[in-house]
Amino acid sequence: MNVKGSVLLARRAFVQRHFGKAAWDDVLAALPKDDQASLTGMLLNVGWFPFKLGERLDEAIVNVLGQGDPKVFERIGRASADENLNGAHRHLLVPGDPQSFLRQTPEIYKFYYDTGRRTYESTGATSAVLTTYDADTFSQVDCLTVVGWHSRALEMCGAREVTVTEESCRARGDAQCRYRVMWAG
Repeated sequence: MNVKGSVLLARRAFVQRHFGKAAWDDVLAALPKDDQASLTGMLLNVGWFPFKLGERLDEAIVNVLGQGDPKVFERIGRASADENLNGAHRHLLVPGDPQSFLRQTPEIYKFYYDTGRRTYESTGATSAVLTTYDADTFSQVDCLTVVGWHSRALEMCGAREVTVTEESCRARGDAQCRYRVMWAG
């Protein structure tokens, strides 16, 4: 499985913005030389990179910046939504209509991952369930970025008091990753 270069760029931007350029250098130093070379080369938003490279980067960020706490990835997911939805993917936002935004879930998934799929199911006027199927790879921190990304994206659509709860996770041995999304109307 591969991920878009924009995912890796969002992580770099987050680290540099919130922890400083020296912190990015510290994260890189914690990685194998081949990974360092890949991440210091020219990353293009449209390029695809091995999920495992992103997974190793994520682990280094957790260890170096999060002192072992993976929750730092919810913040990274939020920052990624800000970056992407105020830029190249701005057209996806549906101000004032979070459900219309979420209806695009299958297409949005394809922007960031090249295998698997994510479904959307409305469960009420201000709630939905998103479920990821058939992804070749998965990780706890990737799921945390999904939580943060969708929380921020829904806020950008006008939702208030957004909560995204991962009810099941392949990284914990479940069959799918399933996220319950709720917000105040």
